[in-house]
Amino acid sequence: MSRTEIEEMLWKEGFKRVIGLDEVGRGCLAGPVVAAGVIFEPGVVIEGVRDSKKIPEAERVELAEVIREKALFWTIKEGSIQEIDELNILWASLATMQKCVDEPAAEPDYLLVDGNRYLASLIPYTCVIKGDDKSMSIGAASILAKVYRDNLMKELGEEYPEFGWDTNVGYPTSHHKAALLEHGYTSHHRMSFKLGTKKRYKKGAGT
Repeated sequence: MSRTEIEEMLWKEGFKRVIGLDEVGRGCLAGPVVAAGVIFEPGVVIEGVRDSKKIPEAERVELAEVIREKALFWTIKEGSIQEIDELNILWASLATMQKCVDEPAAEPDYLLVDGNRYLASLIPYTCVIKGDDKSMSIGAASILAKVYRDNLMKELGEEYPEFGWDTNVGYPTSHHKAALLEHGYTSHHRMSFKLGTKKRYKKGAGT
């Protein structure tokens, strides 16, 4: 199956602004969930677009630049720690993808959503399981979201080097969990997740 097959079917049906939607960071202990939406003009093909987790970082960064150049429209949105803790991570992820749809310049006429569920929508949509490997638009959204979020977590990691966010970008690695036990949680940690500590982080403590 070609990674543009789904889009090509929709383009033939007359849809002109098919937006691919994906999010990253659902399984992280820290940092926002990030979603992206990408619309391509009918006929555009970018080679190499696939699930962002399967792409080496350097290639991912290069692809992100190409996507931004060739996309008819693209946007990136954050779902905050507060939204995650209030809504839970699933609904915060879906709400963050909806922020991409609601961006005034988007004006999509069809939604391609990674995963198996979405919010109620007046715009027709299809949920595509493992869509980032089956749809170029979803894969492109996956790449933009991951590059953005990884960079964000690396920047935060400069302020909180104890947690190793420069490499784990907030995921629950053994390093991250050990740092939580030793140093406590920060304002960037998701309190609705099992962090393994009730201690609040104090900058400079134990360093």
